[in-house]
Formats: sequence, C-alpha cells, structure tokens
Amino acid sequence: MIYEVEGDILLTRAPVIVQTVAIQDPMTRGLARKLRDRFPVMLEKFRQWCEETDAEPGQIWSWGEPGKKTIVNLITHEADDDPTRSRRPDKIALNHCLKALNSLYVEKRFQALAMPMIGAGEYGHEWTDVRDMLQAQLRDILAPIYVYTKELEGQIAHEPGL
Repeated sequence: MIYEVEGDILLTRAPVIVQTVAIQDPMTRGLARKLRDRFPVMLEKFRQWCEETDAEPGQIWSWGEPGKKTIVNLITHEADDDPTRSRRPDKIALNHCLKALNSLYVEKRFQALAMPMIGAGEYGHEWTDVRDMLQAQLRDILAPIYVYTKELEGQIAHEPGL
C-alpha cells in the first residue's frame, strides 16, 4: 500500500529509504546530501560500485550496515558534466528501477519503504505521472510504502501500519 505522508524522511520508522541518483552522483543535493552526510561511507562504496560494474540508468544499488537503515539508490539518469546542474530522471530508467525495487522487495521482504517523490519535483516529472508508475510497478508489495510529499524537517510523519 502506498501512503503519501508529510514529515522528515530521516525520522522514518521504515527500515529502508529509497532515493534517485545519477551514475557517479556526488550526492550534493536534497535527500542524497543528507544521507551522504549521515553515512559518508555510502558515497565511497557507491562510486566504487559504479566503477566496478559500469553502472547504467535503470539499475539499483542498495547499501546498509548492521543496525542502520538500508538505502536503495535508483539510478535514473547519467551524471551531468557540470556538477552544479541536475538532469531530469529518465522515465524508462525509472520504470526499470521500480521493477528492480519490486524484485529486491521479493528477495528481502522489507518491513516498509520510505521515499521522497522520486523522479518528480524541481528537476523531475509531474508527480501524478510518477505516482501512476509507482502504483503500477509496486502494487504487489505488501509492505507499506511511505512517499514523503512534503519535507517537514524534524517532524515525524504518521506512517500507518508501523
């Protein structure tokens, strides 16, 4: 079930946070920056993984350490040559990422997932289009999926089912 919530995603009770990134993303904006600051080794491991696997848009990479949240990175676009700009997520890549996220859920059986409005917003697509994609690709996930539609720093969101 997909729930749209408002609050601080870093305070989620869900054990998994999902975000979108570019290949070799420096993670200097938004949620990616906050997660990079909280888990600096994640960025190092992500870059290493990108180099070792010749990563492409449409793939996902998950990272976690015992006792910490799992971060699932959806690679939705190529990196921009200019690190001060952001590219718009590719819809086909986002769709592939959501299919891969569904497969990862089947394998790991996460208790719940939390994510921002992935692929939408300032540099993305219309939320209604992305929401339709989410509902189509993730409809079989039995765990609650919390989509943070409004970031309210320091505020715990109401997360039904947890």
